[in-house]
Amino acid sequence: MKDKKQFVKGIIAGFVIALILAEGAMLGRNFLESREDSAKEESGQLNLTGASVETKLDEIQALMETYYLEEIDADQVENYLYKGAVAGLGDIYAAYYTKEEYQSMIDSTNGSYYGIGVEISQNMTTGIITISRIFEGSPAEEAGLLPGDVMYKIAGQEVTGEDLNKVVALIKGEEHTTVAVEVARDGEDDYLEFEVERRTIEVPTVESEMLENQIGYIAISSFDDVTTDQFITALDNLESQGMKALVVDLRNNGGGLVSSVCAILDRLLPEGLIVYTEDKYGNREEEYSDADHYFDKPLAVLVNGNSASASEIFAGAIKDYGIGTLVGTTTYGKGIVQKIYPLSDGTAVKLTVSKYYTPNGNNIHGTGIEPDVVVELDKRLQNTVEVPREEDNQLQAAVEALQGN
Repeated sequence: MKDKKQFVKGIIAGFVIALILAEGAMLGRNFLESREDSAKEESGQLNLTGASVETKLDEIQALMETYYLEEIDADQVENYLYKGAVAGLGDIYAAYYTKEEYQSMIDSTNGSYYGIGVEISQNMTTGIITISRIFEGSPAEEAGLLPGDVMYKIAGQEVTGEDLNKVVALIKGEEHTTVAVEVARDGEDDYLEFEVERRTIEVPTVESEMLENQIGYIAISSFDDVTTDQFITALDNLESQGMKALVVDLRNNGGGLVSSVCAILDRLLPEGLIVYTEDKYGNREEEYSDADHYFDKPLAVLVNGNSASASEIFAGAIKDYGIGTLVGTTTYGKGIVQKIYPLSDGTAVKLTVSKYYTPNGNNIHGTGIEPDVVVELDKRLQNTVEVPREEDNQLQAAVEALQGN
């Protein structure tokens, strides 16, 4: 009996010791985590998972649940928690995408969507979003929207300063539904309101025709998945018609897929470097053209202040190789690269990950590319949906540059 009591006492003592050890381990771990959090805080390191952040979020959540007057949309609050974290980087190109926003962005590069038929661009200094192009025959043209209109509200939401992909997601929607678009227009005292129908929009990323004197013309509105094949088809068609020179129009082309612009440049450039990027660690990635193709006819490239990103990769490579003449106005100046990282729940994060450099090692971020022939588009044409070729003074300057070669 005595042995049994001693055995029980031993079990109890062991249990108590285990509890003490466990509690000590927990206290020790909490102490170490606290010290680690403090060290990160003092060094300025990012620490979104630290105990202090968790404690503050608990306090905020308790206050909202206790005192907030209206019903709380839990999903929206959580989404803005993530959006706020990414916005805290202070990078206008970085963004967090909900599932719906991410899917909308994927759709926008696939060649067709339900929308109103506009292309928009954003001034990254002011956050102002402007209609840069309206597709001919589109709902936007039918409603009366014009290039140069500044977007103020979409579906009742102010959009200045918002991520461009989010604005695109607001514009797009179910087929045959409508979306309210409110714009500011030069010369108008008040905002103009339009109710625009959403319809299937086939994205015409490439348009081409033969101009006088056997000068080919190819306009690229954006660099999407479908653009490479469209460009090659257009180029082959023009060459089969006896093209003697070529104008590539990148005006108002805000960029797109680096893979697409590099594939097109591979068709035009001699063998060599197209573009290279460098990340924060100095890692370098290079894109090359091979020796299979080389465009050996006179070439002119039209650019303006809305030619950005992938368009500047195109213009920079043409200029560095000296195989074409740039005509128009200075390009936008976006020499950094973003990458989208899908998350496990179907959402995604876009981050700036590297800078890109032209073949000669120039980074044009914030400065843009100066054309060889500087020509401003006539002011009376700047709000025209479709500029007639014969009235397009920038295009005529490009043709003159080709004829002078």
